[in-house]
Amino acid sequence: METPAPSPSALDLVIFGGAGDLSVRKLLPALYMAHLHKTLPDDTRIVALGRQAWDRAAFTAFIDAQVRGFIAAAEFDATAWAGFIQRLVYVGLDATRADDFAALAHTLRPGADRVFYLATAPTLFTTICAHLHGAGLVNPQSRVVLEKPLGHDLASARAINDEVAKYFTEAQTFRIDHYLGKETVQNLMVLRFGNAIFEPLWRSPSIKSVQITVAESVGVGSRAGFYDGTGALRDMVQNHLLQLLCIVAMEPPVSLDPDAVRDEKLKVLRSLRPMGVADVARDTVRGQYTAGNVGGERAVGYLQEANVPAGSETETFVALRAHINNWRWANVPFFLRTGKRMAERRSEIVIEFAPLPYSLFPDTPRQPVNRLLIRLQPEEHVQLQMMAKQPGSGMKLRPVSLDLDLQSAMTGRRAEAYERLLIDVIKGRLTHFMRRDELEAAWAWAEPILAGWQALAEKPRPYAAGSWGPAASSALMAREDTSWSEET
Repeated sequence: METPAPSPSALDLVIFGGAGDLSVRKLLPALYMAHLHKTLPDDTRIVALGRQAWDRAAFTAFIDAQVRGFIAAAEFDATAWAGFIQRLVYVGLDATRADDFAALAHTLRPGADRVFYLATAPTLFTTICAHLHGAGLVNPQSRVVLEKPLGHDLASARAINDEVAKYFTEAQTFRIDHYLGKETVQNLMVLRFGNAIFEPLWRSPSIKSVQITVAESVGVGSRAGFYDGTGALRDMVQNHLLQLLCIVAMEPPVSLDPDAVRDEKLKVLRSLRPMGVADVARDTVRGQYTAGNVGGERAVGYLQEANVPAGSETETFVALRAHINNWRWANVPFFLRTGKRMAERRSEIVIEFAPLPYSLFPDTPRQPVNRLLIRLQPEEHVQLQMMAKQPGSGMKLRPVSLDLDLQSAMTGRRAEAYERLLIDVIKGRLTHFMRRDELEAAWAWAEPILAGWQALAEKPRPYAAGSWGPAASSALMAREDTSWSEET
C-alpha cells in the first residue's frame, strides 16, 4: 500500500533522543498540548528516534506510561491523547552510525517540511548534522533545533557552529533556550518599550542596581554525568542569565524583526566589561551545596550524589557582579545568581531604582526603596514596591506593593515555554532563539571567568542545601549598599 502524498503544509518533526529525559518531560508533553489546543498543524507527524529496538506497540506503551505523568490532569483528554498518539512514529537509530540514517530517510515523507530537534548531548550535534546531509535529508525548508549549552568554551562552541553551518544556514538554525519562551520574559519587552512610565527611567542614574536570580530547589539528580565538569557558570549563567540580562539592558530595536532584536542583544553582550583575574576574585562567588533540608526534607550534599566523583570541585552556585560599558548603564551593577538546592525554586528580575536625593520624612528610619520585581517562576507576576503613608498621626512611611498577576489578568491560556518555542520553530520565527554571534559573544565573556577561577585555584564555598547560597554572595551585594530580594 502506497503512503498518501502529504499536504502542502505537511511537517515531519524528528526528535533525536525521542525516548530520552528531555523528550519525555518537556517536548512530548508540549507537543501534546499544542495538539490538544489545535496549534499544531494538522498534517504533522512526530518521528521519535532512539537506540531501543522497539516496534510501534512497545514505543506507544512507553509513551503512555512515561509521558502522561508530565501532563496536568486537568489538561488530559483521552480522545485528544489517542489522536496525539496517532501522530507518533518511532525509528530505531544509532546517531553515530551513518548507515542507520537510511531507515530515517525511508520513513520521512517526500515533500514534507522537516524539523530536526537534537535532544542529545552536544557532542553528537555535528555527527548528526553530517549524517543527515549524507543521507540527503537536508533541504532549504529543513530546520535544526540545538539544545544549549553549545560546547564547553568558545572554541568548542565555534567548532559546533562551524560544522552545523556546513549543512544548515543561520536562518535554518534554532538554538533553543527555554527561558526565552516564558510568557513573562517575552512580556519584558512590552513592559519596557510599551509603557511610557518605564522607558525614561530604565537607565542610569535612575536605576541603582539590577539583580537576576535563577534558583532551583532540586539537586543535580540524574544529570551528574553531564553536570559535573560543566557547572553552574556554563550550564546557567552563560546562556539563561546572560539572555535575561540582554533583554533587561538592550536598547529599543528599530522593529520586532528577529535580527533587529538580536542585534540589540548582541550589543549588550559585547559591551559587558571583561573580567580579569582580580575582577574574578572580587566580583564572583562560587559555591557547592552540602547536606541540608529543602522543603522539610533531608537533602544530601553534592559530593554524596550518585555519579559525582569524590572531591569534585564543580560549582553548583554562582553569584557575580557585572558591568555594562555604555551610556545607559554607566555605574549600574548587574548581579547574577544561580544555584541548585536553594531555599526555593525562583526565577526573578529585580530593578532597584535610585534613592531620592533627600528625604522629607524624618519619621522613616531608612531611606525609601522602590523596586520593580518581575517574577518568572514558579508564578508569573510583576510587582512594583513603593512607599505609602502608614495610618495614624505623623508621616511615617511603610512599603506597599502594586501587584499584577499575569495569570489572572489575562483570560487566555498561557502556553508553557517549550510549547511556545516549538510552535515558533514550526512557523520559522527566530526572534526568541540565539544567533551564532550572540552565543559566541556570551562565551567570550564567560570564558575569562572560568580561566580566573582556575588561576585562583580556589575551591567552591560550601553552602547548606535549603539556604540561599554562601554568605559571600550577600557580602557581594552589601558592597553596593543593596541586598538580594529575600533579604530586604
